[in-house]
Amino acid sequence: MFNRPDEEIIQIELEEITKLTDAIFTKYGYDFSNYAISSFKRRILMVLKKYGLKSVDKLIQKILFEPAFFEQFVLDITVNTTEMFRDPTFYKALKHQVVPVLATKPEFNVWHAACSTGEEVISLAILLDQEGILNKAKIYATDINHVVLQKAASAAFPVRNLDFYHENYAKTEFPGQLSDYYTIENGTMQFDKRLIQNVKFKHHDLARDVHFYKFDLILCRNVMIYFNQELQNRVFELLHNSLFMNGFLCLGAKESLIWCKIADKFETVNSHEKIFRKIKA
Repeated sequence: MFNRPDEEIIQIELEEITKLTDAIFTKYGYDFSNYAISSFKRRILMVLKKYGLKSVDKLIQKILFEPAFFEQFVLDITVNTTEMFRDPTFYKALKHQVVPVLATKPEFNVWHAACSTGEEVISLAILLDQEGILNKAKIYATDINHVVLQKAASAAFPVRNLDFYHENYAKTEFPGQLSDYYTIENGTMQFDKRLIQNVKFKHHDLARDVHFYKFDLILCRNVMIYFNQELQNRVFELLHNSLFMNGFLCLGAKESLIWCKIADKFETVNSHEKIFRKIKA
């Protein structure tokens, strides 16, 4: 396909990406230096096109001198794809292989790392509620972006996704209907706020922040695929340190612990659904 005469192709060099990540880290403390280069480069190109910027230098100037634009840049550059009951078979495995263990505890802690707009936080809360243990859970939902955290805390999602979310829920074979948990308000699915009464929404950057609590269950799904190997190892170590002994770690369908440095500190609970358990300190 030929480009239109007025369409300029922008090439991005590795040195420019380094200059951009250095500027962001110096000004705002966000570390994007170890994000997977191909994915990060595609998103920079997307941002340049979206805002009509002709070069990375122009982008850097806008980021440095317009903090509000930087917040939007973080939203654009980070991947916020999520859905209610994403991968329904995962939730079935969670119900049968993890929840019974959590149910034996007087209380337990859960971390949704990189929770995005919160659909999966609500999904787990519904499962825990059905099993009668939501009141025993202390849940932390974190993300690098303040905007998506605000959306997550609202427990309200676009009604356009309603049919798709109902399909996912039906595939879990959980009891009742998803509609038991929400009402339609102003074009959104407003979920029962009771589901998030024990949830704390907190800013956290997996790329540079340290662990802040100890957990019985950590869900960090479909995040590692955007990190390079060095950052993956660092984040896996963070997650390992954040788990109680015998705590569970859940990853996304395309992610694995196999190649990380601390793989031997986990046992596999469910290889297909990527559920692991900490067995060594």
